[in-house]
Amino acid sequence: MKQPQNQKPQDVFNQGGSSEQDSRRQQNRQSQENLRGNTQSCFSGRSNTKGNEQQDISSKSQCSDSVNPYAGLVDCLRATWMSGKTRPREFRVTQLEALCHFLEERQADIQHALCEDLHKPCFETELTEILLVRNELANALNNLSCWMKDEKVNKSLLTQLDCAFIQKDPYGVVLIIGAFNFPIQLTLLPLVGAIAAGNCVILKPSEVSSCTERLLAEVLPCYLDSQTFAVVTAGPEETGKLLENKFDYIFYTGSVHVGKIIMTAAAKHVTPLTLELGGKSPCYVDRCCNFQNAANRIVWGKFLNAGQTCIAPDYVICTVETQERLMPCLRQAICEFFGNEPKQSADFGRMVNDRHFKRAQALLECGRVAIGGETDECERYIAPTVLADVKEWEAIMQEEVLAPILPIFTVNDMEEAIHFINCRDRPLAVYAFSCDNKVVTEVLDRTSSGGFCGNDTLLHVSLVTLPFGGIGCSGFGKYHGKFTFDTFTHFRGCLLRYIGLETINRIRYPPYNDNNLKIAVASMEVRRSMCTLL
Repeated sequence: MKQPQNQKPQDVFNQGGSSEQDSRRQQNRQSQENLRGNTQSCFSGRSNTKGNEQQDISSKSQCSDSVNPYAGLVDCLRATWMSGKTRPREFRVTQLEALCHFLEERQADIQHALCEDLHKPCFETELTEILLVRNELANALNNLSCWMKDEKVNKSLLTQLDCAFIQKDPYGVVLIIGAFNFPIQLTLLPLVGAIAAGNCVILKPSEVSSCTERLLAEVLPCYLDSQTFAVVTAGPEETGKLLENKFDYIFYTGSVHVGKIIMTAAAKHVTPLTLELGGKSPCYVDRCCNFQNAANRIVWGKFLNAGQTCIAPDYVICTVETQERLMPCLRQAICEFFGNEPKQSADFGRMVNDRHFKRAQALLECGRVAIGGETDECERYIAPTVLADVKEWEAIMQEEVLAPILPIFTVNDMEEAIHFINCRDRPLAVYAFSCDNKVVTEVLDRTSSGGFCGNDTLLHVSLVTLPFGGIGCSGFGKYHGKFTFDTFTHFRGCLLRYIGLETINRIRYPPYNDNNLKIAVASMEVRRSMCTLL
């Protein structure tokens, strides 16, 4: 649903849709209410355990609910998954299309919520939140039949008459915990893969971006099947309770500190998980470079969403001479993008809350403010800022910035830059700018990171054909496109053998002898292909 011209997002917040849309929502609401009665109203609200009386729930669920407020909800979703409801392709397609309807019909609501939470411009919301999820949905709907098919595999001589294949099984009941900085994209994008793979899902949006959390909790369940999907709104304490339950897969996006807590909770149930964390993504700028083009792309990537982007260029690393040539270009780009008074720009966001503002404000004490540096605590505003003369031991070089502050760290040459990058935790992304392709390739080949982008920033995540994920302290696991489907899928190795022809199988039965061993080895071994070393 396109937003009407000259109408602000808040003007259409909670505005209804067509009669067909209303009918679908009403049916989903009714189904939602029925299941709420069985799960103590855990779909929305902060762990409200004083809900309606439970109906038709086993004594086991009643007992577990008395211990954990989310146990009944998890049990109900697991019962649905075990019934096989989520497995047919038709059901998955219906749910994915319903998610498409949510994005279309609630576009203005999403824009309003993100404006309230992060002062995010509608342009950024469309480009970095809605479009990426819409692309993920289109890609999944276009390819789901192919992704779901069993994969035939090569067989040995012994199994030539049999059927060997990989079956794509859903994990079961999965938990997705979203992040505050891109609360639509980072919450719904993994949801697409979880639904496409045939799982039941509990979605836990970030409580930090509270308006978006409320939108997802109140509206999204009206679109998706309430027996297979639920939204839980929870703070840290309630999330700890939620994690006490056994899930079949956990997907978390956020900080390293919380990621360790999630991993510890998952270990108690031996639950597989994906952690999408952060880190300090370096941006190397070579002395041979189109400095204004590089500055434009660095400024866009750094100050998008007021710097609250996990893959933003965290710091620039270059020589002193390069810094001197780059600095005026950075100043020009900031002025062109946001004007002489960025605070007045409708295209520049704000810090998400007071705690994040104060943490970022303290980082301004590092180095020397070369550009920007102005703040307004009432508005949680920090100007697009560039810091020079930053030292390695200062706080801004020790923690992920996640704010509109760009430190520049100087080195003697590219060799020292690569050494500096490699001596630290492996980041979520590495960026390199140079007019010499050999330089970009050398930075690529000699560093390790979750992803890499040469001569630009952020854009590698826009491709559904590229995996996105961290390595080491920046996380593990990958998603986007088919990788999201694969993340939420158990690849089950299957062999279906012919029950007859027992004579062929007797060679592996006792009593053993050398002749049978030779035949067994010949029928089962994998032979190397002939190759010549050049």
